[in-house]
Amino acid sequence: MSLPSNQLAHLKVPLESIISTTNNFAEENLCLQDEFEKRYKGQLLRFGELIDITARRFNKERTDTEHQFWTEISLLSNLKHKNLVSIVGFCDENDEKIIIYRHETRGMLNEYLSDPMLFTWVRRLEISVGIAHALSYIHYDEPRDFSIIHRLIASDRVLLNDEWEPKLSSFEYSMKIKASQRHHSFHTNRLTGVDGYVDPTYLETKTVNHNSDMYSFGMVLFELLCGRKSIIDDEDNRYLAPLAITHYREKKIDNIIDQKLLKQMDLHSFTMFAEIAYECLDEKRSRRPNIDDIVPRLEKALESARENRPPNFTIV
Repeated sequence: MSLPSNQLAHLKVPLESIISTTNNFAEENLCLQDEFEKRYKGQLLRFGELIDITARRFNKERTDTEHQFWTEISLLSNLKHKNLVSIVGFCDENDEKIIIYRHETRGMLNEYLSDPMLFTWVRRLEISVGIAHALSYIHYDEPRDFSIIHRLIASDRVLLNDEWEPKLSSFEYSMKIKASQRHHSFHTNRLTGVDGYVDPTYLETKTVNHNSDMYSFGMVLFELLCGRKSIIDDEDNRYLAPLAITHYREKKIDNIIDQKLLKQMDLHSFTMFAEIAYECLDEKRSRRPNIDDIVPRLEKALESARENRPPNFTIV
C-alpha cells in the first residue's frame, strides 16, 4: 500500500532531521522497543514550533511493515480528534520507515492501573469517557463517508498527556470501510489483536465488526474498574475476562476490585460502570452495545462519581 506523495508532502520529514532530534537514535532517547519497532523521544522544529515528539522506527528486517506503515499514516492524516494521537510527520528514506507523533508525557494507560491513589476512580471515569469519545468518532462520525474498525484496542494502546487526557493510538491494523457498511461484518485472512482483549467471536469466525472493538473496550473498562491488567502472572487468575464475567454474574465483582479503589466509588457510578463493561463482553456479538449508547451512560457515571467523591479525598 502506498499513497500519492503530493497528498502527504506537508507531513514529510527529512531523515537527517530525525537523526538529529534523536541524537542518531541514541539509547538514552529510546522509550520503547519490541520485535516490530523502536520508539525514540526528542524535540523537532516544525513550521516554527519546537515540538516534543516520539519517533516510531519500524524494524527494517521485517517484511510485513509496508502496509502497516501506510495504513497508520493514511488514517491519522485524515483523523482529527482530541482523544486520538496526533501525527506530526513521517519519513520514508533509505529503507527507513518512521512515523512521528506528538509525545504524550505520561505514557501508557496500563502503567497506572494498579495505583488507586494517583489513578483515582474519578480519573478512571474521565479517561473512560475520553476513550469512548475517540471510539465514537472513528466508528460513527457523521460528516465522513468512511468508518473505522480499530482492531487493537488495549490499555497499552491508550496514551496519556500531561493533563491525563487519553489518546487512542495504533491504527496500523485498522480497517477502513464505507460508512454505509458500518453495521456489516468483514472476513479477515489474518487474525489481529492484543492477547487478553480479542473478541472471541472474531477468533471463532475470522469476521470482525465494530462490536469487536466494543469487546476490547469492555476489557479496558474492567481493567480500570478492578485495578489490574487483562493478563497477569497468576496461574489461577491469569485472564481478567472470565474472572470479571463470573464475579459479575455472581454479584461479587467487588471481590476482585482493589480495596483502596473500591472505597472511592459511590454505588451509582460503580453499578453503571460495571454494567457497561459486562455488556461489552457479551458472548453474542450482536447484543453488545454500540459506542454511541455507551458515551452518555459513562458520562452519567462520571457525573455521579464527581458529585459523590469521598470527603477529604485529595487528587494527586
